[in-house]
Amino acid sequence: SESAEATLDKLGGGAWQSRKARLKKRLLDMAGQLIRIAAERQMRAAPSLVPAEGLYGEFAARFPYEETDDQQTAIDSVMGDLGAGKPMDRLICGDVGFGKTEVALRAAFIAAMEGFQVAVVVPTTLLSRQHFKTFSQRFSGLPIRVAQASRLVGAKDLAEAKKGISEGTVDIVVGTHALLGSSISFKNLGLLIIDEEQHFGVKHKERLKDLKSDVHVLTLSATPIPRTLQLALTGVRELSLIATPPVDRLAVRTFISPFDPLVIRETLLRERYRGGHSFYVVPRISDLAEIHDFLRESVPELKVAVAHGQMPPGELDDIMNAFYDGQYDVLLSTTIVESGLDIPTANTLIVHRADMFGLSQLYQLRGRVGRSKVRAYALFTLPANRKLTDTAERRLKVLQSLDTLGAGFQLASHDLDIRGAGNLLGEEQSGHIKEVGFELYQQMLEEAVAEVKDSGEVQDGGWSPQIAVGTAVMIPESYVPDLQLRLALYRRLGDLENTEEIDAFGAELIDRFGPLPEEVKHLLKIVFIKALCRKANVEKLDAGPKGVVIHFRKREFSNPVGLVTFIGEQGSLAKIRPDHSVVFVRDWPTSEKRLAGSAVVMTQLARLVEKAA
Repeated sequence: SESAEATLDKLGGGAWQSRKARLKKRLLDMAGQLIRIAAERQMRAAPSLVPAEGLYGEFAARFPYEETDDQQTAIDSVMGDLGAGKPMDRLICGDVGFGKTEVALRAAFIAAMEGFQVAVVVPTTLLSRQHFKTFSQRFSGLPIRVAQASRLVGAKDLAEAKKGISEGTVDIVVGTHALLGSSISFKNLGLLIIDEEQHFGVKHKERLKDLKSDVHVLTLSATPIPRTLQLALTGVRELSLIATPPVDRLAVRTFISPFDPLVIRETLLRERYRGGHSFYVVPRISDLAEIHDFLRESVPELKVAVAHGQMPPGELDDIMNAFYDGQYDVLLSTTIVESGLDIPTANTLIVHRADMFGLSQLYQLRGRVGRSKVRAYALFTLPANRKLTDTAERRLKVLQSLDTLGAGFQLASHDLDIRGAGNLLGEEQSGHIKEVGFELYQQMLEEAVAEVKDSGEVQDGGWSPQIAVGTAVMIPESYVPDLQLRLALYRRLGDLENTEEIDAFGAELIDRFGPLPEEVKHLLKIVFIKALCRKANVEKLDAGPKGVVIHFRKREFSNPVGLVTFIGEQGSLAKIRPDHSVVFVRDWPTSEKRLAGSAVVMTQLARLVEKAA
């Protein structure tokens, strides 16, 4: 994203229109494919899973906390989807530590009790170990067998788990990408749960979809990657938000500062003195040794454990267990701790070289602390005397501003803005959004999806007439000084369709900012003419002192007979040119007359269209 600058086009020029048209075409192809995938899922039947009343209530009662409202709503939606007889495709976007796992547990329970297998796919071995523990505890005493498949499992156990999966004796399997390998075949897979989906590549997710298209899919994520969020926002997938924090949860205080040994020493010691533990995260394995030495020098009184993904599984397991049990004060690690680990006593996080991490990574890391009732602190350190890239700076600013609870969804939306959504089907990440801006992209995609949904084919609704009358049309700075507000007003102007709306908008402007200056009056007139142009299929209108030239879009007019009669009535004051544009000869010396005259001509043409309809 070095070239993060968006290119700006001249107002009224053709470049913007052609850029929109190019994107529109790409979007329609994409929407077609997406809808086909989604429609195929809709058409297919999936087993309808309904929980057995008494048993389900008993299982739910094992949840040691009170469900929050959002959590309950999410659980109800998932139960509704499972019972609908169509494959579920739902994204649960809940913040770090807001209880997404519970939603997954309930869904897994319903599927397993109905006799189907459940696969829980997670990105890291540590998380798979934790989920395995959670699932085993919640399902203990029930006739359900839970197995684990990841590299933390011995070869013998793994072989046994694989055998159980293919024979159907294992009901729930928790594992990493290993579950997606071709060596594993499910006997009767009914529900697929993907945790922290932002870590999986597109290929993995496609492989997940191929597992079986009539499988129920439940995706959990605190910071969905832009593409997933995009799919949910455009209605291709269902979305449940869990935005309410558990009772008595406090937000994590976030600080960003240049690397300072003293500050780090104080931070770590303060956590130690209140009886807690700390995470110290570095971006690369090669940084571990350097920081380990630094900690030994600066805070010799603390016990430091080192963990990273290339350790032998047994050793990693031992270290994590020891840290969990409080034998170490600080866990120095790479981002292996990023996803979903739940260690309530760890409440301070220090990130080394925070500028080297992505937004959702930093956010996820920050979610490793503050999971109990204690106030947690996160310190992001930056290199002391180097300038950050613009994007890194924006990322950190966003993080510092989003320190309320439940900001994961907003964060994903910021990420969508900072880097675009990528191609929704394929592997390009920072996508077409940059070309036309997020909101327009969103709107165009929604239109494209709706078009393909309704008719199976494509119409082009996203064109905009070009109008030239040789006068200044704008909202001057002297009238509305605030830039953001001016932009918002322009955006609203673009959505006005008829005279009533335009008049109401003008009245609102007078009410808020005082009498309308000439330029704004002209602007409202142009918006009115534009609406008429869209009605009459006019793509270009050029008005000058001697009259007006009108170009029809694709050289089509829906009432050709009426148009010829109308031109005939004008006598020598109107003629059709060889390129099918129409010239009306008039005497309009001033811009006011040109605006008023163009409006009259366009009203007459719009009436002809209405007659034909």
